[in-house]
Amino acid sequence: MKPGIRIIAGNWGGRVIRTFKDDLSVRPLLGRIKKSLFDILYPRLKTGPSFLDLYAGTGNVGIEALSRGARRALFIDGDDKCVQLIKRNLQELGWQDPDAVRRGDITAGLKWLGEKFDIIYMGPPYKDGEKRPLALTGATLKVVVESDIMNPGAWIISQRHIKEPVMVPPQLENFRDEKYGDTWVSFYRVKKFEI
Repeated sequence: MKPGIRIIAGNWGGRVIRTFKDDLSVRPLLGRIKKSLFDILYPRLKTGPSFLDLYAGTGNVGIEALSRGARRALFIDGDDKCVQLIKRNLQELGWQDPDAVRRGDITAGLKWLGEKFDIIYMGPPYKDGEKRPLALTGATLKVVVESDIMNPGAWIISQRHIKEPVMVPPQLENFRDEKYGDTWVSFYRVKKFEI
């Protein structure tokens, strides 16, 4: 492990969190994408939302959300080394929430979380250990909808490779897309059905 990801703004702005050296399976969100994402989220973060960071990796995105005003962040990853790294990063920042980091298979369902969120961010891996493309975004959107973990008005934000096909569940609408090189950052919310 090595220091390597700077927190852009907020209470911990300028602090650096640890990442993995030479581990291509964990892709921290690039600084320019993170800055753009949090510029978009700024008005929502002022209200102290609850934030869910799925496929959390280093904890980079959820930690930025906490730094900028989220009242709670929950970090989920399926890899023990990521879970331990996120715990270490939070500890070094002085964040006191022993239940903030959990290990879990996200695609198997999230009802076990037992809580709802205002902002759900997901940055699933693009490829497996043998460099075969994964397409986890659509499956994860489906899991989020079926697990009933969204507060009214919640946003779901997905980061994915530009070539990844996505089947969006019919309950959701894709209301914004931002393209950064070979990365899409897409914003979803529950559709409002007219009667």
